[in-house]
Amino acid sequence: MNDIFSPFECGQSLANLKNNPKLPRPEVFSSVSEERHYRKQRLIAALKIFSKCGFDEGVAGHITVRDPEHLESFWVNPFGIHFSLVTIDDLIRVSHDGEIIEGKHPVNAAAFAIHSRIHLAHPNINAACHAHSTYGKAWSAFGKRLDLLTQDSCAFFNDHDVFKKYSGLVLETDEGDEIAKMLKSNKALILQNHGLLTTGKFVESAAWWFITMERSCQVQMAVQSAINTNQKISIISNQAAQKAYDIIGGEEAGWFGFQPLLQRLRNEFPGL
Repeated sequence: MNDIFSPFECGQSLANLKNNPKLPRPEVFSSVSEERHYRKQRLIAALKIFSKCGFDEGVAGHITVRDPEHLESFWVNPFGIHFSLVTIDDLIRVSHDGEIIEGKHPVNAAAFAIHSRIHLAHPNINAACHAHSTYGKAWSAFGKRLDLLTQDSCAFFNDHDVFKKYSGLVLETDEGDEIAKMLKSNKALILQNHGLLTTGKFVESAAWWFITMERSCQVQMAVQSAINTNQKISIISNQAAQKAYDIIGGEEAGWFGFQPLLQRLRNEFPGL
């Protein structure tokens, strides 16, 4: 709290998070059991924050994180339990083949169809988030990428795309394979007529990308109404967007962006 950064120093700090001793950085673990517990805790934290953000809608939505030891399996929230009420004991470990290895609750079939293919195809993706958030759904109906309207939307510059094949609920792994293929060069997807999907090396980064992408969709919808009244809109240049992306679009920046939300949640739930 005693260190005050200039805007330039803050930007440089985010871009070089690993090398800056003044800023927190992703944890290092002494055992896989310790890391497993940590990942599951962060999954629970992300679910609670999603609930507070209003991303919960009935039984829709899921967050997954790869098990740090059994890499061919992942942890996921159970089907039919409200985001805010899920505990660590409720989480389910599922193999990429669909076997429930640990847990007593049912698994959302759509969560398996999508997330199993993502984790199977991308060893570098440890976490993925999907929910039916209001503005993500609204913007998805346009079938378009986000425009470069604000600094925040630059976090997705050349790093998101639109999956345009909506054929009903995603219950087959074939469609999950198609979604996974599009994540080869993108950290996030807009699922047309469906919602948003974000991924990351950390639960924290995947969750932060979802939150800031949803807010970017909200801004996009607000600006869209101005476009319809023939108001002139300023678009950020690709060069400026790339400079912003280099600072706010990386994994460490995503992890860091989640930390203030986690601090707020810890203050409300000290035992978390």
